[in-house]
Amino acid sequence: MSKREIWKGSEAIAEAAIRAGCRGFFGYPITPQNEIPEYMSHRMPESGGVFVQAESELAAINMVYGAAASGVRAMTSSSSPGVSLKQEGISYMAGAELPAVIVNVMRGGPGLGSIQPSQGDYYQATRGGGNGDYRTVVLAPAVLQEAVELVQEAFDIADQYRNPVMVLVDGLIGQMMEPIVWKEYKGRDLPPKDWAASGRRGRDHSNFLTSLLIAASDCENHNLRLAEKYAAMEANECRWEEYKLEDAELVIAAYGTPARVAQTAVDQLREQGVKAGLFRPITVWPFPGARLGEIVSQDQVKAVLTVEMSLGQMLDDVKLAVNGTKPVQFYGRCGGAIPHVSEVVQAAQAAMREVK
Repeated sequence: MSKREIWKGSEAIAEAAIRAGCRGFFGYPITPQNEIPEYMSHRMPESGGVFVQAESELAAINMVYGAAASGVRAMTSSSSPGVSLKQEGISYMAGAELPAVIVNVMRGGPGLGSIQPSQGDYYQATRGGGNGDYRTVVLAPAVLQEAVELVQEAFDIADQYRNPVMVLVDGLIGQMMEPIVWKEYKGRDLPPKDWAASGRRGRDHSNFLTSLLIAASDCENHNLRLAEKYAAMEANECRWEEYKLEDAELVIAAYGTPARVAQTAVDQLREQGVKAGLFRPITVWPFPGARLGEIVSQDQVKAVLTVEMSLGQMLDDVKLAVNGTKPVQFYGRCGGAIPHVSEVVQAAQAAMREVK
């Protein structure tokens, strides 16, 4: 039987990246994710990798660009305002088709905000905070075991599609301690990185990687080809979890830490005679809207309640999935406040009263 170990969230995320073959970490300190670069600073050299504390977030993301271009598995991590500064580099990597992993341990905003957990970066992550028509797969774990497994898979997803991948966690997941089991990750069957700018090595040419396309027709064709790749991501990488939805009259939609709160709320509501269930997106892009729409279309479903640590950002995707077929209510806390189980229960009861 595999041994369970107690780990702190940010440190476990860092160790998972190393076990996934990350050999280049470039970052800049910001609360509440400082334990990731701190851990990487001593573990990366032990693992044959490179750790650099850059002079800024802008420098860090461009170092990731360079390492990824050479074929190295590279990553960076930051928190909300720091990720904002990295957006230009993420767009450049998407344009140049470079695989990398970006971890965002979200905190309250806007601006510097608070250092408490939040989910106010959903728009930024799922809509692309940088310029241009680009997408990144965004993985949103709810428990630490899932976080380490998704971090490991994130590197494979990035390599498979030659695209940046974001792991989106809130500050609570980054700071809490939970038991995990380190499982052997077999990984995907990935193509060779024969595109990397790593020298000729027997080739009669040098690889050249850029996102600069002067002619409008060239840039359009490039965007259309990227769009085909994003469509493949939507088809292959969408994932979610369902909890007690078989006979649910109320569907609660939540991700990350609020999903844990909502799951307990579902159990309490069931004890009170309210048939509630939880729909938890694991990828917030691609968003599992088709499946949510199927669930909500069932006759017994009366209403949907979205629960977030924001003023309602995933709410837009939920409404698109429901497409007006059922009423959608919202309950959220923001700025670093965490919804309590009793608050979600009350919001659920109010949502059900409105449809009776």
